[in-house]
Amino acid sequence: MYFRRMKLIIAPDKFKNSLTGIAFCNAVENGILEVMPEAKIVKLPLADGGDGTIEVVNYYLKGELINIVVNNPFFRPIHASYLYAEKTKTACIEMAEASGVKLLKSQELDCKNASTLGTGELILHAINKGAKTIILGIGGSATNDCGIGMATALGYRFLDENKNEVKPTGANLSNIKTIDVSHVHPKLNEVNFKIACDVNNPLYGKNGAAYVYAKQKGATLNDIEMLDRGLQDFSKLLKSQFGIDPQLVKGAGAAGGMGIASKVFLSGDLEKGVQLIKNLAKFDSKLNTSDWVITGEGKLDHQTMYGKTIEGVLSSARAKNIKVAVFCGAIKLDDNAIKALGILYADKVDNYAKNKADAMRNGITYLKKMAKKFAEKQLK
Repeated sequence: MYFRRMKLIIAPDKFKNSLTGIAFCNAVENGILEVMPEAKIVKLPLADGGDGTIEVVNYYLKGELINIVVNNPFFRPIHASYLYAEKTKTACIEMAEASGVKLLKSQELDCKNASTLGTGELILHAINKGAKTIILGIGGSATNDCGIGMATALGYRFLDENKNEVKPTGANLSNIKTIDVSHVHPKLNEVNFKIACDVNNPLYGKNGAAYVYAKQKGATLNDIEMLDRGLQDFSKLLKSQFGIDPQLVKGAGAAGGMGIASKVFLSGDLEKGVQLIKNLAKFDSKLNTSDWVITGEGKLDHQTMYGKTIEGVLSSARAKNIKVAVFCGAIKLDDNAIKALGILYADKVDNYAKNKADAMRNGITYLKKMAKKFAEKQLK
């Protein structure tokens, strides 16, 4: 009689500050194989474009980390890294590495005077290294400069009414009267930019970059009003010079306007981060003929369906009628809500750990236990 081995896809995000997606894959694989040593396991760690995306991308690209000195949000030199895979001429850059909140102390945050220049310098280095595809994650920014710092590094010049170049910060957006494109890097249009963007905010207005995000980046109410005016003024200039109405672009307000900057200055395609990583992993085709897909992240809650990794897995599994199990650190939904999402099995580290510190410290051990329990209950 023909016997087909059960095929299981393991496709999680990280547990923030606890364990990586790759560590999750290994722990769950070990747990399942103890119960079902004949099972076929395919490990496909995912990410949503935020912190840790580079590590997941490198799982598929097998590149190297390039470390260079660039400008931090306040024009001070720092070391920042990006991933480069020579074989495919692909780079992966996280905006947060050069222009992120994580680089600053809370009392230093001041997005009106911050710049994305360092992110542009990372892009410039990757282009000069030979990159033909650049994956750019635009989460975690400390900036609200509409990407003019990034564009400045690539040769765009932003000029005031006296044709003088302005300092590329959010505070100066209203002072820009013309954009000089005559010195733009000659190879920029030879690069395919894929932008991981998980928000749909417009550029300006009450739902825009300044009003929604600038406060958490150190802006006062007066700063927010000034920044929003700057985004409106700059938007008119982008529309007249490039023929794109920023307010019609979903995600234009992401990362202090880096969403629209990526589209206008890089000709980039804005995509959900998890979809970008799924494409890189060839996720949908590898899902074929699988019996279960096991996914997870730190917390399953009402935010999960807004561009998070679990939502990306569920959408693919639903299309192929494949069963989904979810292992999380914490679950904040009731059983009915979990079933409504299309999740057939769910478990959480909180069911095993004594307290949060124990959960954070011993997540791998508990994940292995969860995987064994799942295999015994669902796969035998």
